[in-house]
Amino acid sequence: MIGRTFRNRYEIQSLLGEGSTATVYKGLDRRLNRAVALKVLLPHVRETARRRFMQEATSSAQLNHPNIMAIYDMDEEHGQHFLVVEYVEGETLTAYVPSDPATVAQIGAQIAAALGYAHEREIIHRDIKPANIKVTPAGVVKIMDLGLALPREAKRVTAEGMIIGTPAYLSPEQAQGLTLDYRTDLYSLGVVLFEMATGQLPFQSDDIPALLMQHVRQPPPLPRSLVPELPAGLETVILKALEKSPSRRFQSGAAMASALRAAVPTAEGGRAISVQDSKATTHQNMPAIGRTATGTLPPLRVLLADDHTMLRRSLANLLAQRDDIMVIGEASDGEAALEQTLELQPDVLVLDLNMPKMGGLDVLPLVRQRAPRVRVLVLTGRDEDWYITQALRAGAHGYVLKSDSENSLVDAIQRVGAGGMVLGRGVSEIVIGMVRSRTSDTKLTEEERKILLLIAGGLDNAAIAERLGQDLISVIEALASAMNKMGSKDRHAAVLTALRQGDILLDELHNLLHQ
Repeated sequence: MIGRTFRNRYEIQSLLGEGSTATVYKGLDRRLNRAVALKVLLPHVRETARRRFMQEATSSAQLNHPNIMAIYDMDEEHGQHFLVVEYVEGETLTAYVPSDPATVAQIGAQIAAALGYAHEREIIHRDIKPANIKVTPAGVVKIMDLGLALPREAKRVTAEGMIIGTPAYLSPEQAQGLTLDYRTDLYSLGVVLFEMATGQLPFQSDDIPALLMQHVRQPPPLPRSLVPELPAGLETVILKALEKSPSRRFQSGAAMASALRAAVPTAEGGRAISVQDSKATTHQNMPAIGRTATGTLPPLRVLLADDHTMLRRSLANLLAQRDDIMVIGEASDGEAALEQTLELQPDVLVLDLNMPKMGGLDVLPLVRQRAPRVRVLVLTGRDEDWYITQALRAGAHGYVLKSDSENSLVDAIQRVGAGGMVLGRGVSEIVIGMVRSRTSDTKLTEEERKILLLIAGGLDNAAIAERLGQDLISVIEALASAMNKMGSKDRHAAVLTALRQGDILLDELHNLLHQ
């Protein structure tokens, strides 16, 4: 075939590789004077293989993404069917096994983003593995070989229930011959990332049925049991991708890409690699509610600190079901909580108060002093006035009781991560009661009037404290006093009552905001 020219245009120059159904050559498109790859179908292949070959062209032709190999042409000459595709220089992902965490995260984020793009167009790949992914010398990922890709409108070219793909990378639903959706690709990507991070596959057996049963039944080993220095956040992403149930995996490629970017916030010390996605701002340097370059909210990076193992693991499992929150570490005592907080710099530290070695009230001021960007949500069973006051004065951004509901706790983590101040069910009433016991006057002070006006202007408690040059607990106590005087159960109701009574005027708001 070397030297042959198809359609008087595509000149075959060298052999790139051979497969069971096609041979791949490097070629030259004489008309456009550019390097291409030609995938030539072998003679005498089965009709199903020929149809899959044609399906690759129709699937790939719908996709236009920098991380997916482009298809240029499909034709036939003298009974030989061939595809003309983008020629990709570089190495397959096999050369990146194993890799350092930064490289795993950077490459994985590109793959996940590209899969998300394909999934949005209702195309699933079904055969994600290192051999089907190349990395260019510039560090750009290219997903190749869409021969098994399945567009929504395509007719099936395999029997229902037939297992197709590469056994080591099959999802549990593929291994069982079940109906597939896009989340099968995210599981396969999880296998690829496990292999990149640890140097070995999560499931291994020379017996294919046994290997398939491992995918279906056996939990994968913890990556950090194989590579102890692996970041906890990266392990969390990999294990979530490898969940047996699709509903517990990432629900989109974009969410998985965002989690990978957040899992290893800095690539310093990593393998030299120029990655297209590295242009996106890292989660560590972004505001809490900032978006990534792709427009996807990065997940909140959460550290859990509680000496009750069952409660901590239960909370970790609850949060693992969400794409918008990622648990990057756990601590069972105060010293470990402080050490991990300073090392990992989470967005939110969920902190118990009573812990061995160092209590939460001792940890809190050190975190606020040495890791000021970390927001702290106290999660405790202590509802005494003294604990609440001390925690808020030490700089806690929220105080929630362990008796609160799971949904309320998740909401509190999100609100604290987004920059808000949260007092859980029962805590607000306690704070108001503390204030009520200290005052019987129903007239608003000037400080209380300003706070209610700023609430009317849309500011949260933290922003009000900053504008007035006060500490947060003072603002909370003054707000609680105003709510008590207005006979209101929440801040907005207090504002409405004050407006109706003429205690504050909206005309004053403009002047206050521009002081």
